Amino acid sequence: MGESDKMKALPITGITMGDPSGIGPEIIIKALSDPGIYAFCRPVVLGDPAVLSLCLKYAHDSSVRIREVSAPEMSEGLPGQIDLIPLSMLEPQSAVPGRPSKEGGRAMAGYIINAVELAMSGKISGMVTCPINKALLNDAGYMFEGHTQLIADLTGAKDYVMMLAGERLRVTLVTIHCALKEVPYRINKENILKTIRVTNSALRDDFGIQRPSIAVAALNPHAGESGMFGTEEEEIILPAVRMAEKEGINVHGPLPADSLYFKALSGQFDAVVNMYHDQGLIPLKMIHFSDGVNVTLGLPIVRTSVDHGTAYDIAGKGVADPASLKAAIKMAAEMIKNRLKAQGARKDKRLDSAVKPQNDG
Repeated sequence: MGESDKMKALPITGITMGDPSGIGPEIIIKALSDPGIYAFCRPVVLGDPAVLSLCLKYAHDSSVRIREVSAPEMSEGLPGQIDLIPLSMLEPQSAVPGRPSKEGGRAMAGYIINAVELAMSGKISGMVTCPINKALLNDAGYMFEGHTQLIADLTGAKDYVMMLAGERLRVTLVTIHCALKEVPYRINKENILKTIRVTNSALRDDFGIQRPSIAVAALNPHAGESGMFGTEEEEIILPAVRMAEKEGINVHGPLPADSLYFKALSGQFDAVVNMYHDQGLIPLKMIHFSDGVNVTLGLPIVRTSVDHGTAYDIAGKGVADPASLKAAIKMAAEMIKNRLKAQGARKDKRLDSAVKPQNDG
């Protein structure tokens, strides 16, 4: 197989530009200036040509050029060349670095919607998203908390879970964006069991771990200390864990959160299910602040994202770090490969079952 054939065999991965006034355009330029990215996929950007061209100047990188294409299959996957599907032509005043605009917000939403449509139709193998402004998303008419909920709605996914991941630690969340005082009222056996199930399936199919080991974090100090510091462990979390065990899932908990992450980092667990946002994200960002990846599990498509925001304070200054985007692109490529392998294995199993001779007794 020649070099051209090898490139064509790589998955086409769509990268949405995010908020044009944030650091998304800059980290795209920097990430796709790395020839190593092209060993994993054929990236195609969904965004604005004028905004990306401007970023070439303040990203201090003249080693790449932007090539406009009209469809994902036209992407060539050549290092030094950024293939771009132009979806907006913003006026300069609507895309000033650090100054978000309603026009930019509408364009930002359009990049996401188009990427989902391309992924659902199989024209791209997966999507990677750059950071957005949630308020602008709402102003554009999409009343969702963020990327995760919008993409779940567009794909029709009901049982979806947010994972934050790096090479050393993976965490999933039972509750996401809510006040801490609401967490005890939002967790229930069904939500915890759903999170365990989706985490287990994703570890197996998307991350290629045949027999995942999952830890479930307690809500209260010392896992409630037999009810002294709270009863959620005995009344809600433990019953959900027991139900998951009966389904054959290799799950452990509820375990005290103050020591759990040390055990996960030492390799005892492949992922940790957390009761609330900061419980999982504090240890994750302690280890993977620059290269953490946001993954939406339970979707019919592969979707990863950077694990940071628009960073308006540094937009346009040429100092944004592309490490999280690089990690997200690489992780998406790995997930695509593992998911195809898992689908092939299931197909082979069905075929074997269909041709297996029946014992009539």
